[in-house]
Amino acid sequence: MKGFSVTGVIGVVDAFIHWQIFFVLYIAVGLDQAASNFAAFCVAASFSFYVNALYRFERETSVFAYLMFIVVMGALSFGVGVIADARHLPGLVTVAVFSLMNTLSGYCFFRFVLFRVRRA
Repeated sequence: MKGFSVTGVIGVVDAFIHWQIFFVLYIAVGLDQAASNFAAFCVAASFSFYVNALYRFERETSVFAYLMFIVVMGALSFGVGVIADARHLPGLVTVAVFSLMNTLSGYCFFRFVLFRVRRA
């Protein structure tokens, strides 16, 4: 249960960072939703990766694995933004949908790809 609660706290902070950066870029700067969502994801994912590596999974991972995570999830974040731009959806829908997708996909990626337990 400890691992779940730590993961939950990290996920909430990750989502908060993502939402704040998204809305600053989308509303204040005037970027489209795809670019705003991708940039916000990259910043929040960097935070999440670092904190998960230190406190949750307590294992090192390779730079290649981290870049693979950024590419896969970054493409997903950009894709959600492209769809939202094309359908003229509100920014709130974009970050809410991506946050739900990111929570499940991100956890699975961290747990089973980046920080999986290696068997001897």
